[in-house]
Amino acid sequence: MIGIVDYGMGNLFSVSKALERLNADYFISADQTKLLQADALILPGVGSFRDAMERLPAEMIKEFAATGKPLLGICLGMQLLFESSEENGPTKGLGLLPGSVRRFPGRTQQGESYKVPHMGWNKLTFVKQSSLLNNLTEDYVYFVHSYFVDAEHSEEVLLAKTDYHEQVSAVVGKDNIYGMQFHPEKSSRLGMALLNNFLQLVEEGIR
Repeated sequence: MIGIVDYGMGNLFSVSKALERLNADYFISADQTKLLQADALILPGVGSFRDAMERLPAEMIKEFAATGKPLLGICLGMQLLFESSEENGPTKGLGLLPGSVRRFPGRTQQGESYKVPHMGWNKLTFVKQSSLLNNLTEDYVYFVHSYFVDAEHSEEVLLAKTDYHEQVSAVVGKDNIYGMQFHPEKSSRLGMALLNNFLQLVEEGIR
């Protein structure tokens, strides 16, 4: 059973509908005791890093991660897995993955301006083998974000990246901790395939 963490800042509807399409058993809850008993957790997120950390049951999520059961962060939920963010001033994250979150500067080193937030379809480039990427081919996924984890400084956990005037960490993973910067539930074929691979990891853990 997949637990979706409800802390008041997640895209709960779209994530839950994606799991339904994949015939996954799930529940949405803010009950920490119930969430700790799940076979895996999904941490969604939309909004400000600082606001999210103030609302998040951080110690429960760290306790869950320590059990070795799969944990997946989506969009802001992925950023929260890292050590810190500069959004609204320096803010500590969960520290489950090494690296930090910074804002797109909106201007290239050559002085050309570009739009922030990054919103739209960008192609993934696979960097490292992982069960999360099994039997998948590089394709486009849907991003909406103004802050990102710099791929150059997250090489230890980088599974796939994209390029939006900066090298962006798009899929990350280490041990049982995974993250996707884009919205897999809105990313057509590849997004659903990635979620399905995550479900396969959960099933393997249960067996």
